[in-house]
Amino acid sequence: MFFSPRSIAVGFGLALGLSVGIADKPLSAQAVTQDTAHKKSTMPMPMNMPMGKKTQKKPTTSKTAKPKNHPASKTMAKTAKKSTSASTTTKKRVAPEMSGMKMEPAPAKIDSTKMPGMPGMEMPTQPTESTHVGMPEMKSAPGMKPHSADDMMIGPVGVSMERMGSGTTWIPDAVTLPSRRRMFGNWMLMAHGFVFAQYDKQSGERGDNQFGSLNWGMLMATRDLASGRFQARTMLSLDPFTVTGYGYPLLLQTGESYKGQPLHDRQHPHDFWMELGALYQREISKGLAWSVYAAPSGEPALGPVAFMHRPSAIDNPTAPLGHHWQDATHVSFGVLTGGIYSRKWQLEASVFNGLEPDDNRWNFDPIKLDSYSGRLTVNPNAHWSLSGGYGYLKRPEQLNPDESMHRVTTSALHGARLGTDGQWASAFIWGANKHSTQPGWSNSLLAESEAIFDRHNTMFGRAEWVQKSAEDLVVVNPVVTGGGVVLPGFPASQRFNVGALQLGYIRELARTHWATIGLGAAGTLNFVPASLEPYYGSRNPTGTFIFLRLRPFHQPRSAMRMNDMGGMQMKNDRE
Repeated sequence: MFFSPRSIAVGFGLALGLSVGIADKPLSAQAVTQDTAHKKSTMPMPMNMPMGKKTQKKPTTSKTAKPKNHPASKTMAKTAKKSTSASTTTKKRVAPEMSGMKMEPAPAKIDSTKMPGMPGMEMPTQPTESTHVGMPEMKSAPGMKPHSADDMMIGPVGVSMERMGSGTTWIPDAVTLPSRRRMFGNWMLMAHGFVFAQYDKQSGERGDNQFGSLNWGMLMATRDLASGRFQARTMLSLDPFTVTGYGYPLLLQTGESYKGQPLHDRQHPHDFWMELGALYQREISKGLAWSVYAAPSGEPALGPVAFMHRPSAIDNPTAPLGHHWQDATHVSFGVLTGGIYSRKWQLEASVFNGLEPDDNRWNFDPIKLDSYSGRLTVNPNAHWSLSGGYGYLKRPEQLNPDESMHRVTTSALHGARLGTDGQWASAFIWGANKHSTQPGWSNSLLAESEAIFDRHNTMFGRAEWVQKSAEDLVVVNPVVTGGGVVLPGFPASQRFNVGALQLGYIRELARTHWATIGLGAAGTLNFVPASLEPYYGSRNPTGTFIFLRLRPFHQPRSAMRMNDMGGMQMKNDRE
């Protein structure tokens, strides 16, 4: 099915306007209601009276009634008179000084925090961070309105929005993506993004150099709606302008086309409309929820978290060589995904547009739903996120309209804290493609890692191995080298094992109240087989990136908000 960009924008605007129109009462009204209710329910309580015991009323005695002459009763009466007298004297003596005095807590020997009917449970005298973050069910329970950005981060079944990667993917709970958020009425707005200004130098016969900028920005608007959670999102990039339609030089990279020619040894630019979509989530029961994601431009349930959203690669400016074996569908013009999930697992299915974006990077491509995929993700604890998926892509390549593809992917993402300001994230990914016109499967393997040591130092690295065909690398037809040598070419389906090792470092130069600027460099050592050496001028051509990077500064997830269940529980911060 096809829609024009104008009709899509109008429909999306109407949906967003409708959600605003049926919003609940403003946040300020909620706060006033809660505060008033709290004040009404607050009553002074004697500091020396144990809670849970009924106050004994003093029995009324008739004037004609005569007390029994019991020795014990006489003694108790005298003691009561003395106590009453002493109490009255004390009140008279301290009353003038009460206005400037602070109330002292009850004596330690009297446990006034025990609640009746709840043995062993104590209520803290003041709210603490662990109290606030340890009860997700209370903050997202039906009938209770969230009133802060932190409250809004907890979604159905207690899954935090910080677990979200690209599209509907998950990352480990132990690590976070840099972002900023703020409440506007009933809406929480969250923004994040990156800007790299880089010099890129790739050596050898097929190398090139370029000054450019890689960039993207994302905005998400979230609110409660119809007993569930609604989120509208958009992600934009100026890559088509800042690195041109040809993209940026990157040895051994392949995929997509420009002006009717396949791109090789370059990474294509992202489309301006990287994402425009909406996500709705709602609980089925206490531990189970369903979700639906619809996007004119978005990401289906296929593959791992896209590389620019992976905690193991967020500060790495380059795309993996296996991008089109693993996560290239993160920009698809037409996506509809449904899923069910709990705190530990998520099962999804998508229908989407299998055709890769065309070389007009500023518009919406025709939207259609001709391909399908499924994915299972499991987060067994706070440190791991495991996923596997399969997809059928109908005619993905613009230059090969009669060729369809099957894709299988698996990934394991790991995350852990480093000190008070850092985190260490790693990813291990396998992806394989099977073209309808070529025999067998072509495979790719990736291992990458990034360590944010503290507020000033970050290191990242990547190791890859990919099977690419002569058609992928564009060495099918005779090629003339820079020295005038004519190379004959190879059969289109012949495969070559290529690989790369990369290492990079970033030093933060400046920090504002919302962002950080870092100076970084990365070097890549590539590996090509002997048969391709004449085409690249070396079996180990190199690549170099020198860049400035601007992004929101990183705020690690507090240890008190992690547990092995993937939810929000009280934890010792030293864990």
